Amino acid sequence: MGFFDKLKVGLEKTRKGLTEKIEQLIVGYADIDDEFLDDLEAILLTADVGVKTTAQLLSDVRAGIKNKQIQSPEELKPFLQEKISAILMNGETAEPEVQPPMVIMVVGVNGVGKTTTIGKLGNYYREQGKTVMLAAGDTFRAAAIEQLEIWGGRIGAEVIKHTEGSDPAAVVFDAVQSAKARKVDVLIIDTAGRLHTKSNLMEELKKIYRIINRELPGAPHSTLLVLDATTGQNAVNQAKLFGEAAAVSGLVLTKLDGTAKGGVVIAIKSELNVPVRWIGIGEGLQDLRPFDPAAFSQALFAD
Repeated sequence: MGFFDKLKVGLEKTRKGLTEKIEQLIVGYADIDDEFLDDLEAILLTADVGVKTTAQLLSDVRAGIKNKQIQSPEELKPFLQEKISAILMNGETAEPEVQPPMVIMVVGVNGVGKTTTIGKLGNYYREQGKTVMLAAGDTFRAAAIEQLEIWGGRIGAEVIKHTEGSDPAAVVFDAVQSAKARKVDVLIIDTAGRLHTKSNLMEELKKIYRIINRELPGAPHSTLLVLDATTGQNAVNQAKLFGEAAAVSGLVLTKLDGTAKGGVVIAIKSELNVPVRWIGIGEGLQDLRPFDPAAFSQALFAD
């Protein structure tokens, strides 16, 4: 199965909750009136497109009706697909090419699939023929260090670690030094995800940033925030909080295959305007892939 077909299958729950309901709505109305727009609003909100983004899309629809771009309910679906695609593509840029080692810092609350994401991300780069090193910067949980070691063994990547409770910045310092000395292509750094101690987390992340940048000017080259798509609007709130604590340059959305709330991708992109870099649509090693806005929109509206 190709990745687009996997994407279609992965978005099935969201498609049923969004596009299939829009199709049912279209069949039920001869004209687009206020009642039709109210029902459309309810469908968008239920799919976790978000209040702000839903209001924007409804405004676009009203303008489309006024400009005669939409003259019947049947013309609504392609119109919405075009608008959603535009939201997703706005501000999307490719990851910058950097001289090795490329340093990727991964942040996110506990339980979103952060360590698994790091493992799959490392596997992706290994498949590209690059050497990968992992750094166990979440020293507050022994389980996080052990899990990262398991992933390292699975994908053939060395793991730099210290004991539980040690200073995360010291782990990161050693990892950057090792990555430079061994001429590693990609260094991926795990971090703690304790949002309930937000001020401590902010200071810790800032310290890690300073260490990385001091030892390797210009790094980290990417700071990825991992979000669990099944949490819907809560993922948007997490993104806002982490945006205050770290200079997030891209988002990773996991577990899209397990939710009817995949519309949250649209909400996050619209409200935060941070590039969605990666999406997870399954349990397999190859099921974390770079985000393609056009393919996502096409799969979401596919028959």
